[in-house]
Amino acid sequence: MKKLYTFLAVVISIAAMAQAGAPSTYYNGFNWTLTGTALKNALATKITTTHVNQLSYDEVWNADKIVDKDPANSNNVVLIYGWEDGTDADVTNDLSRPKNDNGGAVGEWNREHTYAKSLGNPDLGEVGPGADAHHLRAADVERNNLRASRKFAAGSGNSGTVGSNWYPGDQWKGDIARMMMYMYLRYGDQCQPNNVGIGTSVASDPNMIQLFLQWNADDPVSAVEDQRNTYLGNANNAYGQGNRNPFIDNPYLATLIWGGPAATNRWPNVFLSTSTFDFESAVSVWPNPSANHEIHIDMPVQAESIDIITIDGRLFQHIKPSGLSQTLSGVPSGLYLVKIAAGSQQAVKKIVIQ
Repeated sequence: MKKLYTFLAVVISIAAMAQAGAPSTYYNGFNWTLTGTALKNALATKITTTHVNQLSYDEVWNADKIVDKDPANSNNVVLIYGWEDGTDADVTNDLSRPKNDNGGAVGEWNREHTYAKSLGNPDLGEVGPGADAHHLRAADVERNNLRASRKFAAGSGNSGTVGSNWYPGDQWKGDIARMMMYMYLRYGDQCQPNNVGIGTSVASDPNMIQLFLQWNADDPVSAVEDQRNTYLGNANNAYGQGNRNPFIDNPYLATLIWGGPAATNRWPNVFLSTSTFDFESAVSVWPNPSANHEIHIDMPVQAESIDIITIDGRLFQHIKPSGLSQTLSGVPSGLYLVKIAAGSQQAVKKIVIQ
């Protein structure tokens, strides 16, 4: 008999969360059964209506001294795009610097518009989106100048130029992706992701690019991101805006909106049953039969494992999928069972490779 499994949607309960995430007082009453464009629009409304304190560009100096505080040294701020501890001769790659060493000179830090002002449509200026602390980060002056208004692009290693574009660095690419997603929801067409990054557009939303979805999945939320979100989300703080970045609270929200590689779900044990579906029927393995030794597997939720088993019970291949779809090539001719496991849910499909 086929079992009916509960389709789980996120509900907030901070007492049940082991890690930082969305506080119930902020998202109280939010409809977590939404996905896709409906979820995107609802989150956009939430972060816009709760943005009750508009900071001035000068106030961002003080905000960054608080929200970018170095967890290892409270007298310092962490510098985005940096990676080195300050022991070499190159000060532009420093990861941390005294918080009061801000300004415009060599060896100082200033405010980096991660969504470059001139890439906005229209230009972000220094009010509204141009003074939104959710995307203004402390950065070394010279490294900030080197980035300038370069668009973000794929790369690897530490931050630097990639042709005429900019790679933020392995440890910063997730931060960048989540800030770009926030800016898009908060300011709409003025801050489209495809205007600030180079990459393939998402089919369901041509303004979003696959690059940011990949970065969001590859680079988990950091302690500094949580620190920033908690402070800025509290309108009672001196430089709190009142709104949060939902993609820091839970990167998986981006997956629910735009698809792509499954990002970390920071609320794995905090769910609300809203409807049911037949998990086995919802899993698709195609084509069947396959004439080119290739099969595709589409899953409704993130699976922990996929096992390809020969008809006589031998394990041919064990896979840990990284997204909601998986393609297998070079499967020899034969009859196989494909077993997909996602928590307590399991589906078994029979597939013929000609």
